[in-house]
Amino acid sequence: MLYDKDIRNPLFDFLEEKFGKIRILEEKMTGRARADVLMIMPDRLCGIEIKSDADSYTRLERQVKNYDLYYDCNMVAVGSRHASHIEEHVPDYWGIITIDETEKGPDFYVLRDFRENPNVTLENKLNILWRPELAHIQELNNMPGYKYKSKDFVREKILSSVEYTLLNKQISDELFERDYNTIADRINEYRKGLNRKPRRKRRKTKYKKSSGI
Repeated sequence: MLYDKDIRNPLFDFLEEKFGKIRILEEKMTGRARADVLMIMPDRLCGIEIKSDADSYTRLERQVKNYDLYYDCNMVAVGSRHASHIEEHVPDYWGIITIDETEKGPDFYVLRDFRENPNVTLENKLNILWRPELAHIQELNNMPGYKYKSKDFVREKILSSVEYTLLNKQISDELFERDYNTIADRINEYRKGLNRKPRRKRRKTKYKKSSGI
């Protein structure tokens, strides 16, 4: 029987061989649920749910809805126990990878390629980014800083200012470059910048010349 821990690293090697340039983020909190795997690609984000032979479908319906909100495409990777009926449990635009246990380790087979997720929105994808990453996208597109505006305001401005294909690429670029070791420092630096508000210039008081009386 294949367990989750047996699947992950070989699956990541398989995905890299199949898709080329990718970055894998594990256990990514998105919305109210946790994605097993977020696969970042140069022009899209792909969510991957892992169902090992030891797993059930109990939470899958809710997980599918959450994945569909945030990712351009989605896949489920399942152990052989689930292979014969997984198609009944995920939408037809989800990709399916089946996993067999062999003497050499897990063997992966693409049962169905993913198609574009019709439910994702750029607005939701922007929710994945942190404020310094949004600020960098604003800088790249020569936009005002809007430092004292809400994240919702900034996201709306980005959506209305940046072309769709370009923004998809820039979101992927930010996630490719995300460094979890330094992001806390970047966020603190950003917040310090907000506290350094420019001082207002004092008005010069005009005095009338004395008449000497």
